[in-house]
Amino acid sequence: MRRIAIAVFEGAEELDFVGPWEVLTAWRHLHPDDVDVFLVGDDTEPVVCAKGMRVLPDTSWDDAGAVDVLVYPGGRGTRAHLGDERVRARLRNLKTNGTLMASVCTGALVYADAGLLDGLPATTYWSAFDELLPLGNDIEPRPDDRYVDAGDVITAAGVSAGIDMALHLVGRLGSPDTAREVRRYIQYDPKPPY
Repeated sequence: MRRIAIAVFEGAEELDFVGPWEVLTAWRHLHPDDVDVFLVGDDTEPVVCAKGMRVLPDTSWDDAGAVDVLVYPGGRGTRAHLGDERVRARLRNLKTNGTLMASVCTGALVYADAGLLDGLPATTYWSAFDELLPLGNDIEPRPDDRYVDAGDVITAAGVSAGIDMALHLVGRLGSPDTAREVRRYIQYDPKPPY
């Protein structure tokens, strides 16, 4: 069973983690032996997100154990993580231990700050590339991509793009048929009205 952790923190953008949560927990619902999905934070106290939603992490980083996939959301709260050696070390350690690192929106800034995007193609929120590129070395910007799979690191563009990235994760780690099953289950067939 794959263990998928979704990070939550003060100022995290709600849809950045709730969108992937919906996709990944639908996968868990349809195939309970395939995945375990949980929220992880500094502790298990309530976290106030960017638009005011309060959430409770299921576990703390210290108690999370081995993680197969990490989804790191964006939002204004990511800026407090930049330059934080504790965050950098945690992310580098996870990647070194084989965790598939996924980000949504400005979560990519935190990955870049930890050196995880050096020499890789990446995307982020459309207006955040000027912040992203100086944080790493030789990051190849992909501003027109909804998500970029660079092997052990996957970055998604802003907010709703995290749903596409999470469906990609289901297809990559499960199967394309399972991803289609999940997409139908959550009735995700975007046709924007404008």
